[in-house]
Amino acid sequence: MTTYGFNERELRTFRSLKTPQKIQRFLDDLPYNLEPNGQTCRSPRRVLRDRTAHCAEGAMFGAAALRLLGFPPLILDLESVRDVDHILAVFHLRGGWGAIAKSNFAGLRYREPVYRTLRELALSYFDNYYNYARERTLRGYSRAVDLTRFDRIEWMTREKDVWEVPTYLCGISHVPLLTGQQERHLTRLDRRSFLAGQVGRASAPGEER
Repeated sequence: MTTYGFNERELRTFRSLKTPQKIQRFLDDLPYNLEPNGQTCRSPRRVLRDRTAHCAEGAMFGAAALRLLGFPPLILDLESVRDVDHILAVFHLRGGWGAIAKSNFAGLRYREPVYRTLRELALSYFDNYYNYARERTLRGYSRAVDLTRFDRIEWMTREKDVWEVPTYLCGISHVPLLTGQQERHLTRLDRRSFLAGQVGRASAPGEER
């Protein structure tokens, strides 16, 4: 097993995460990172040590854990308006795409690998992606980015924040999910669905997804 710079104690944790579902369960059990947006971008090593993560940190941890299972370490950005973006670790298994994600919103986390394309996967988040005005805010998605391109900066184990990764994601092109006409005719989320999505939320309005 390639160690990618992790020590034996860290590798024992990764070895216990034998499936994508177990990786997601590990992330779900971590407290959500409540530090103000823009304060941290922890590497997977620091997530293990600090036992907290927000969506970007969770996606990178998910990608690292998937890599140690033999998957390529892929992440994807969901682009929004009047809201914050959301980052997923994505994987392809048995002919379908799935996702691992850390989120404070109940509907923006794991996806089973049943989606034929990344577009289908991205659209599966649409109804659960909204702001505190109950506007549906998801608009596009990026290509899947292979994090091996960041191996030179030791993104998996670096002590410094790994801002290079989300900065890169924000700078690449995104594929629109809606037409202009569809966007103009969107309705607001109903109150019951809004409240359901807040189950387990650990932060005040305005926190990152």
